[in-house]
Amino acid sequence: GFGSLLLERLSVDYGKKSKLDFCVYPSPQVSTAVVEPYNSVLSTHSLLEHTDVAFMLDNEAIYDICKRALDIDRPTYTNLNRLVAQVISSLTTSLRFDGALNVDITEFQTNLVPYPRIHFMLCSYAPVISAEKAYHEQLTVAEITNSVFEPANMMAKCDPRHGKYMACCLMYRGDVVPKDVNASVAVIKTKRTIQFVDWCPTGFKCGINYQPPTVVPGGDLAKVQRAVCMLSNTTAIAEVFSRIDHKFNLMY
Repeated sequence: GFGSLLLERLSVDYGKKSKLDFCVYPSPQVSTAVVEPYNSVLSTHSLLEHTDVAFMLDNEAIYDICKRALDIDRPTYTNLNRLVAQVISSLTTSLRFDGALNVDITEFQTNLVPYPRIHFMLCSYAPVISAEKAYHEQLTVAEITNSVFEPANMMAKCDPRHGKYMACCLMYRGDVVPKDVNASVAVIKTKRTIQFVDWCPTGFKCGINYQPPTVVPGGDLAKVQRAVCMLSNTTAIAEVFSRIDHKFNLMY
């Protein structure tokens, strides 16, 4: 409620500015409050009207990534937040550091949003790897690019294979050269599981920044030479909404 009110005020006072929003949606299994579906449905209404790009996250999806990739039996909010922080950091890297292909904040809106109301993005990040594993795994650009398209690495519980992509943005950071990026994207385009809608050009927006990802000292994520964050606009995000819709109807 308070967030929605703030958004409305911001869109009135700063109408011309791009408004990006990171929203944590309820998970299919993990629940923190009984009235979650009500809050979500009502706040989605203001997100539709008052934000330009909304990045969807859900706790359960990030819990599962922490358990599977980092071998944390009982992830805490600190573990989850550090993973989300890497995504947010990847988005703003080009504002803070130099790179080969810099991506401005307004470009997310331009490249990812085909129609103003279709602005709910799915995020994924790679490599999510613990320090123990990092020593004996060589993470190439091709490998991390494949990883971000894996349904298990999506930060909201939905399966992109059930939908089609409308737009896709890949933000690389660290030791990455355009040649490797082009080769990796060419391979992705040939995959049968990654389908694009026919009314949109199959373009991948790519950003390359030379600053490698920084991790919290003593944290669970390993320091790696290169990483990628993917933001995608896919029709599969409807699964998140239909799930909340169903729960709303059960309670109403």
